[in-house]
Amino acid sequence: MKISEIYSHLNGLEFLLVHQSKLWKEIKDVVAKVDAAACKTKVSKEKTMKGKLLYSPVAMNLAFSSLLRAYSWKESRVSCWVTKNERLVRKTLTLPAQNILLTTEFSG
Repeated sequence: MKISEIYSHLNGLEFLLVHQSKLWKEIKDVVAKVDAAACKTKVSKEKTMKGKLLYSPVAMNLAFSSLLRAYSWKESRVSCWVTKNERLVRKTLTLPAQNILLTTEFSG
């Protein structure tokens, strides 16, 4: 597989290039190793493409996950909520997700 387009959300690519070039190299290596043809396992049910093989998002994710694990990468998630209220964002940023609803309901 190859990288054909890049969208640098919040200048993430620039950060990687300047501060984490080793990580950017690992990402490029993983992308190059993914066999896209092997991920064409989903059979279309659409009327106009019935029976045609498509790229399976599940197979693609599995391919990326296994290759990234070989570089000792692991999944990490951070929940965040978007609001114009900066005070509220700062207040909720460190709270566990289950506490956010209560905090936002009574913060006025």
